[in-house]
Amino acid sequence: MNILGIGNALVDSILELKEDRILVELGLPKGSMQLIDSDKLKSIMERTSGFKALLAAGGSASNTITSLAHLGVKTGFIGKIGKDESGQFYKNDMQTRGVVPNLLEGDLPSGTAIAFVSADGERTFATYLGAAATLAPEDLTPEMFAGYTIFHVEGYLVQSYALIEKAMKFAKDAGCYVSIDLASYNVVEDHHAFMHRLVENYVDIVFANEEESKAFTGKEPLEALKEIAQMAKIAIVKTGSKGALAMCRGELATVPAIPATCVDTNGAGDAFAAGFLYGITQNVSLATCATMGTVLAGNVVEVTGPKMDTLRWMKIEQMLQPILLADPNRELQKNILGDE
Repeated sequence: MNILGIGNALVDSILELKEDRILVELGLPKGSMQLIDSDKLKSIMERTSGFKALLAAGGSASNTITSLAHLGVKTGFIGKIGKDESGQFYKNDMQTRGVVPNLLEGDLPSGTAIAFVSADGERTFATYLGAAATLAPEDLTPEMFAGYTIFHVEGYLVQSYALIEKAMKFAKDAGCYVSIDLASYNVVEDHHAFMHRLVENYVDIVFANEEESKAFTGKEPLEALKEIAQMAKIAIVKTGSKGALAMCRGELATVPAIPATCVDTNGAGDAFAAGFLYGITQNVSLATCATMGTVLAGNVVEVTGPKMDTLRWMKIEQMLQPILLADPNRELQKNILGDE
């Protein structure tokens, strides 16, 4: 199985905070994701000029796709960058991590997401979309989707209804299953009707956390899961330190989180999605897919930023191997989506 992603191509600039006062000064609610313009970006850059920043190719779907590439899955990514140094950094970073980048170039500067990591691990984003937001329906071609089995979409992309719907139509025409991460509760609230239309008409796999699932359904995790599972083939509700719930064709899987020392929650949901989708490619059970998601999420929260080094990936592979071997479905030819 090959997996294609689409999302906002953003260079992550990760800043660790000793105290949260700067968030108040900058008018950034702790734990939120705020879209900013170029003037706000400039003021933030000036205020944080003395901070040491960790740079990485980011964006929600990009994080998921690069994690899948680390696990040996053939992956691709569609996004838009600027004709600048940041854009070239983004492209090189993805190629280095084994992803086939399909990156169009726009006239605006490349997008950036400044991630403020508080001492308790909570992250706050100030995101300048730049060129990423100019990815347009006319940039997409059916050929981009050929040869892929699963198409993974980040919910943050709903700034363009026409773009995300055209992408899903092309994916379906190419025979792909469509996966979406609902991204953020405020994104779901702001685009509630459209999100519902996407899930009901195109989406096979839905990833949400507790807040997002409640914004989507108005219900608590288990009941939200059941409602989403009536719209999509597979529903997943992540419950943080408690683990995750998943449902497919009436089957319920409840898995605990793995023990972890949280340093930074940035990328935890993206890593979970990668682990779960990897499980689908390995023809394992629903519960094992969810367990693999918790393994990746539990590891990424122990590092700063959404990317992990080689030693951490070696540790993850050692953790996943016995889980794979113990799965009752691993010798079957069908995955949980029903493919032979």
